[in-house]
Amino acid sequence: MRTIPESIQEKLAAPYDLSMEQIEFYRTNQFIKLKAVLDTHTLEFFNEVISKQVALMNTEQLALEDRNTYGKAFLQLFNLWCENKVVKELIFSKRIAKIATDLMQVKGVRLYHDQALFKEGGGGITPWHADQYYWPLSTDKTVTAWIPLQATPLEMGPLEFSAASHAIVEGRELEIGDESEALIQKTLRVTDFEHVIEPFDVGEISFHSGWIFHRAGENKTQDMRKVMTIIFMDRDMVLKDPDNKNQENDWHTWCPGAAIGKIIDTPLNPVIFEK
Repeated sequence: MRTIPESIQEKLAAPYDLSMEQIEFYRTNQFIKLKAVLDTHTLEFFNEVISKQVALMNTEQLALEDRNTYGKAFLQLFNLWCENKVVKELIFSKRIAKIATDLMQVKGVRLYHDQALFKEGGGGITPWHADQYYWPLSTDKTVTAWIPLQATPLEMGPLEFSAASHAIVEGRELEIGDESEALIQKTLRVTDFEHVIEPFDVGEISFHSGWIFHRAGENKTQDMRKVMTIIFMDRDMVLKDPDNKNQENDWHTWCPGAAIGKIIDTPLNPVIFEK
């Protein structure tokens, strides 16, 4: 297994300080894109390591054209940190976790889980959805760091946001798929929420909350769009009684042993950063 260069370890630990304007932007819009969170050297290093780990863990056998809409959106692998000690160093980065803590204005953050989202060349859309539909969490104090492992131009399918759409309730009850794409798109058309579609520079990371609606376009290139995500939750997050079968599954998969009404404090949900 590769050794992480000291320069990268230092980068992952160094604080990335936010301005009050950035914190207020996130509070209002429930997403933010931040430039130069990671440098080119760090991204190239983890691109190689994560790509190899995804190849080891991937079990998808169907050809792209034979999959459903969700299957065409990306290859999805979970909790790479449990399988690879080098990837764990990225997932447990104090630099990234501090940003999540500051954006949510909490005392600290735990890991919910990580996931690699690799959208193949020619891959389809990621339909409109809100992540927290899947999570048995008692509050909205969650944030996902979306980390492209390469520059991501528009034709590669970067993450898109409907700014401040966390205020909309209609559509929250939908699983990601064709129905969520159609209904949420229809709902958003008659609102004033800005649809933000922008490329990502190398080292640029976005952070979004659990109830904001977001999607991604097709990957119109022949290259894999490689993204690593880290889902953080408030250090004091309490497990709620699940509302649906997906939340029930998430409870037993990502928070095994956690009790309803209690703080989610399990070996899979360690505190990563505290003030």
